[in-house]
Amino acid sequence: MSKFTGRRLLVAVGLSAAALVLSACDSDTGGYGSGSNAATDAPVTAPSAAAPAGAAGATAGLVAVTSPQLGQIVTDSAGRTLYRFDKDTSKPSATNCTDACAAKWPPVVVQGTPELNGVGSALVGSVARPDGTMQVTLNGWPLYRFAGDTAAGQANGQGVGGTWFASTPEGKKAQSTGKAAAPAAPSQAQSGYPSGY
Repeated sequence: MSKFTGRRLLVAVGLSAAALVLSACDSDTGGYGSGSNAATDAPVTAPSAAAPAGAAGATAGLVAVTSPQLGQIVTDSAGRTLYRFDKDTSKPSATNCTDACAAKWPPVVVQGTPELNGVGSALVGSVARPDGTMQVTLNGWPLYRFAGDTAAGQANGQGVGGTWFASTPEGKKAQSTGKAAAPAAPSQAQSGYPSGY
């Protein structure tokens, strides 16, 4: 093989690899650039029930459900619990979970208007993230999923670091109902999610 042909092959392989990396990155932010939880015109992409919480998946929405342990909370349409972060702000809406934090707490991003079920449309908005994606807000609070939730119905992120709480349909912090809980969430040390995020 000539040097010229070898270089062409090397360049072609390099470009192919770069395209794969970029498409993988796009699915992380795009799915959550997908992001948000469901939209009617431009649905929010959310993880499917079988996918890990941070993965892009099916169209989702904001759904009010009743948790035996937490009372009324909000999930995406795949049943994944949505959380709010005390280090964010609601007035004005601002997100302070980026980089490593956002890898553990994937933001719910939107490209349109989320589909709602039991959540008041007047409470739903969005805020620009540092990367330019639009994150869904509920009563001003940016919403997130938790990478430690591996199935629909889990709320392993509740109370992590004393700053993460499942969101109620009003955008408030969910509180324990005192009823018997499902299997206990792993401790922060066990789960590898340090205090604060």
